[in-house]
Amino acid sequence: MDEKLEARLCELIDRHDIWTVVLKYARGIDRLDRDMVRSCYWDDAIDDHHGYVGSPDFFIDVTFAGARESSIVQHHGVSNFTCEIDGDEAHCETYYTFIGANIEPPHLLSMGRYIDHLQRRDGVWKYANRVTVIEKNFSLTEYPSDAIICAGDTRLGPLLPATRDRTDLSYQRPIVPRYPV
Repeated sequence: MDEKLEARLCELIDRHDIWTVVLKYARGIDRLDRDMVRSCYWDDAIDDHHGYVGSPDFFIDVTFAGARESSIVQHHGVSNFTCEIDGDEAHCETYYTFIGANIEPPHLLSMGRYIDHLQRRDGVWKYANRVTVIEKNFSLTEYPSDAIICAGDTRLGPLLPATRDRTDLSYQRPIVPRYPV
């Protein structure tokens, strides 16, 4: 194989593996899957997440405890992604949008960026350092009762049950539709 082509393919594989870490983190946080989130970090990693700077273990435990206590569901959407790879080091920026539906309003909409330093060790990419830059938080109230579609509205049919653990439909293999069309 051509040397330049091989280098490009290796870089694409690295980018794919790094992007997979970003997606796995977002999914794990939303599903409250501690093992999944923890697998994204090296043991000596540092997470700087707004008011907290320290080990990922403490951050994950505090975040999950708060989510279980106060929220119904949360969604981390990740989008714009840039990544500079230099050997076994990578520096990335990923835009996020977070929506947290709390048990009681107000709900939270947050937008910002993850600034990440990943390292490849023994062929595996994980976070070595992560800084969350929160650019804006918004407080949301419930939709008015006359809105066309409200949260939990079943006029279009029953909502599929969502759980924040490994009983969630997304973990099931094979995936079987729960409601016939």
